Amino acid sequence: MAGRPAERGQMKLLLDTHTLLWWFINDRRLSAPARTAILDEQNEIHVSAVSAWEIATKDRLGKLPEAREATPRFMELVAADGFRFMGLTCEHGLRAGGYPNSHGDPFDRMLAAQTEIEGMQLVTCDAVFRDFPVKVLW
Repeated sequence: MAGRPAERGQMKLLLDTHTLLWWFINDRRLSAPARTAILDEQNEIHVSAVSAWEIATKDRLGKLPEAREATPRFMELVAADGFRFMGLTCEHGLRAGGYPNSHGDPFDRMLAAQTEIEGMQLVTCDAVFRDFPVKVLW
């Protein structure tokens, strides 16, 4: 997709890993509201280190065909779209590990923690996030 300038926006959005991959390949599964929000230059679009970890892991395991080309170019693709990188903090880790629900996926738990702590909305179609105290956009 064409690059977009990173500027201070009206909404702070964190892209779930599948959302990011679908954006990269212009997949029709990306919802119209998600696509519109990502394209809106007023919004801050963030990509977590968790997504880099998840993409590389699932690519290595052969579980995510869409990741094959994204893995070696991850940093370049994210930067080309003007998205902001989000690192992990101890606060994120403590929150992710402390969620009371039984959902065990560490990628989802960390994305939920980052979304909650940073006051963002998570752009995802994954229903599992209903079990977390986060705002979802889809």
